[in-house]
Amino acid sequence: MGDGRLDHFRTNHHAVLVTRRRDGRLQTSPIVCATVDDVVLISVTQDRAKTRNVRRDPRVTLCGLPDEFFGSWVQLDGTAEVVDLPAAMDGLVALYRQVSGEHPDWDEYRAAMERDRRCLLRVTPSP
Repeated sequence: MGDGRLDHFRTNHHAVLVTRRRDGRLQTSPIVCATVDDVVLISVTQDRAKTRNVRRDPRVTLCGLPDEFFGSWVQLDGTAEVVDLPAAMDGLVALYRQVSGEHPDWDEYRAAMERDRRCLLRVTPSP
């Protein structure tokens, strides 16, 4: 995607995720995200409404905000897939590294991801 929208998510990690509920109404969720390999990554838990919504309807919209909230922002429409553990672990680590740097104890981090029943939303931008 050459229009710069993905670049926004490489340096700004706050966004609002829009998914669709079963009845068609919109669900909005503030999230933290990162861009890895031209895909936006979002850490979620298996039991959240946004996770259930994406499993049912993968169309999503992200409103990417600067970390200080005010300033330039972008809208990115795309298709999301839910990646469950254990396949999600590498993406969860990559997301953490981009947003926060190195974790002091990666074994502890991985155990927390399993304990919290984390999964990964991988958002591929629409053309």
